[in-house]
Amino acid sequence: MKLYTYWRSTSSYRVRIAFALKKLEAEQAFVHLVRNGGEQNAPSYRAINPQGRVPALELDDGSILIQSPAILEYLEEIYPTPALLPSDPVARAKVRAVASIIGCDVHPLHNVGPLNHLRKVFGRSEPEVPAWIATWVGQGLSAVEVLIGDEGFCFGPEPTLADVFLLPQLYAARRFAVPLEAFPRILRVEKVAGEHPAFLSAHPGNQPDAE
Repeated sequence: MKLYTYWRSTSSYRVRIAFALKKLEAEQAFVHLVRNGGEQNAPSYRAINPQGRVPALELDDGSILIQSPAILEYLEEIYPTPALLPSDPVARAKVRAVASIIGCDVHPLHNVGPLNHLRKVFGRSEPEVPAWIATWVGQGLSAVEVLIGDEGFCFGPEPTLADVFLLPQLYAARRFAVPLEAFPRILRVEKVAGEHPAFLSAHPGNQPDAE
């Protein structure tokens, strides 16, 4: 398999965590989202992913998968051990809910495209952009703080899809200087994950293309 990725992309970070947890390997192809106007906009990459985003996963048969939730569900179905979703349907729904808060409600509002739109189309100043980010990240994490458990990872001693989404979001929150002191449960999860080899290996700072 080949994973098209960028070290600072939180969506790519999610997929790297899942690969590490499941002890899978993929060749990495690096797509720099800033250099030369963004390598994701080059025709050669648009031929791989028409949306022009990372990650994209090329399978051994040449099939291309895009969008991190779809890639993660594929990995869970094809490589079910260790499981990132509980067997109980209610527990699965709760894990998916936390993942969806981050993937659907928080992350899209601080992605590169929307932030550039704020600057270029609506003329928002640089001090205003971090305030925008902090608002939506703070609201999302406030909900996650209530929904997760009191011990271990988000939902117990083993990581789930909720943790796969949460840790990259915390990396982004710290990158944009979003205050996290009000989220003790989330900070506990961050500490636990910070000692896990899969999360460490997937961290943006440990990627070959990190700057």
